Amino acid sequence: MTTAEPAYSESTFSQIVRLLRWHKPAGRLILAIPALWSLVLAARTQSQLPPLDLLAVVIVGSLATSAAGCVINDLWDRDIDVQVERTKTRPLAAKSLSIKVGIAVLAVAAICAFLLATYLNPLSFSLCFAAVPVIAIYPACKRVFPLPQLVLAIAWGFAVLIPWAALIGKLDVHTWGLWGATVAWTMGFDTVYAMSDRADDLRVGVKSSAIFFGDYVVGAIALFFALTTALLLWLGWDLQLGYIYLLTCAIAAVVWLWQCVQLSQPEPAPDIYQRIFGQNVAIGFTVLAGMLSAMLVR
Repeated sequence: MTTAEPAYSESTFSQIVRLLRWHKPAGRLILAIPALWSLVLAARTQSQLPPLDLLAVVIVGSLATSAAGCVINDLWDRDIDVQVERTKTRPLAAKSLSIKVGIAVLAVAAICAFLLATYLNPLSFSLCFAAVPVIAIYPACKRVFPLPQLVLAIAWGFAVLIPWAALIGKLDVHTWGLWGATVAWTMGFDTVYAMSDRADDLRVGVKSSAIFFGDYVVGAIALFFALTTALLLWLGWDLQLGYIYLLTCAIAAVVWLWQCVQLSQPEPAPDIYQRIFGQNVAIGFTVLAGMLSAMLVR
């Protein structure tokens, strides 16, 4: 008697899509948002619209960088991911994709990111290279550094620095204000994301900000979102982005407050962490709409 073949076998292409997280667009969009914030505000300081060619490079570049980051993370974590409920079916952890295929996909993503970077000016090109070691060491930091989300947030911050430098050729006080807002925002939403894995992370010895802040984790998240709000409001005031932009910041602040209230419940809903992560994508685009309004409404 022969053993029946499985009714369905996932194709290699589908597994690569999952490796790159393209089946979960929220995580790809949330990296593009700070880059778009940066490009729009940098153009605002020059009283111009963002160039379409640079806009395309920024969007595709963020996708390529995100893809490379996902593969690097899964190559580092394949022996840990298999022990965590949320990540155990990832292709490299489940061994449905080989390490060789993972490295090949990483090479393609890295080459695409490099070719896009050559389009940029020298400062922006240098910042692209400066981002590489930060992206590469993030997974290792989860083993030794109590706040690995801070490393991820700094990596996210390059999404602000690179487009700004590409358009203007220098970094100024507004660049660093937006960088600070992005780092604080990333610390907030990624700490929420890490809360869903606390039990598994404690069991396997992975560090995270959700574990580091312990009983004060919701207070820490509230502080990160408050700092994000303060910096975004300062940018709006100093760059004269108008009342529509300030309104979008107020909407973001109210949603962040409501998220913290939900997280403070004795027994939050099991899916609350993923929902809040998705909501932050919508918040990011809402703030972006406010920034664009300053360019379109005179």
